[in-house]
Amino acid sequence: MTLDLLAFLLSAWAMPTLAVVTPTGRPSPLAHTFSIVARDPKTGEMGVAVQSHYFSVGPVVPWAEAGVGAVATQSLVLVDYGPYGLDLMRKGATARQALDSLLAADAHHEGRQVAMVDAKGNVAAFTGPSCIPDAGDVQGEQFSCQANLMANPRIWPAMKAAYENAHGDLAERLMQALEAAERAGGDIRGRQSAAMLVVKGTASGKPWNDIVVNLRVEDHSHPLVELRRLLRLRRAYNLEDQGDNFTAEKKSAEAARAYDEAMKLAPDVVELQFWAAVTMYSNDRKRDALPLFKKVFAREARWVPLVERLSRVGLFPADSTAVATVQAQATKGAPW
Repeated sequence: MTLDLLAFLLSAWAMPTLAVVTPTGRPSPLAHTFSIVARDPKTGEMGVAVQSHYFSVGPVVPWAEAGVGAVATQSLVLVDYGPYGLDLMRKGATARQALDSLLAADAHHEGRQVAMVDAKGNVAAFTGPSCIPDAGDVQGEQFSCQANLMANPRIWPAMKAAYENAHGDLAERLMQALEAAERAGGDIRGRQSAAMLVVKGTASGKPWNDIVVNLRVEDHSHPLVELRRLLRLRRAYNLEDQGDNFTAEKKSAEAARAYDEAMKLAPDVVELQFWAAVTMYSNDRKRDALPLFKKVFAREARWVPLVERLSRVGLFPADSTAVATVQAQATKGAPW
């Protein structure tokens, strides 16, 4: 241990005792829930995913920062564990050192359930003896699953097994862990909200560019179904962006594949099709763009006049013939 880290950890013990109320003075929220924190050993991405019978769980439980770590704070929640835990890890503490320091400063830690993973994949978790049963946690390689107020004690082991056997990127594996928890019985009270936060493994210096996934379902009868839908949309829009980049680089085949995959993931999102057509037409792929414009206009005629508006601000060729050619793809008599 370096002298700097030792001094830092000693100072952590001298922090003001964590209060049983949040910084706003309101009582700590009762976010009984199941969650998973994890780091992807291949990409370095870190994330948290959670479902709860609690309104808007997203601002309370999941915390993550690129190049630093991820935290889930739940049960009798003290939200401070999220930002304070990240701050400790940012300054060099491991997940275990950060969690132990915060627990030692918390006079009411018996009711907390907290899990952390740092940027090196070290994991730490705590389930206080006052957490409402069934409650517990289990760890695997660079991840931790934790739950409280569950229908049965099979929930967190089911999450672990699902995560370890899942394929895909970190967000997909986190999603499958949540779905496994729900299948195993979930929260004894039912379900209401869900959230997922995934960040890059290395900080860029621009935190807004370091977020991979940040999705919240505030209130829904089936929050995981909705979270799955939102994750699918997030992937579709990411593919759309990739298609735009490939088009700008004159990589037509790669762009076509990206656009096709985006539209397969979200076939009902007309906007994805419209902007793909705009990008194609503006980059000399008129033969590909015109049928797509026709499909868009047939579904929603409101997009037709937007072509001319885009031409005024440089987002479509400032060419009246081009505008007319595209608008001619609309069904005759369309109300625009």
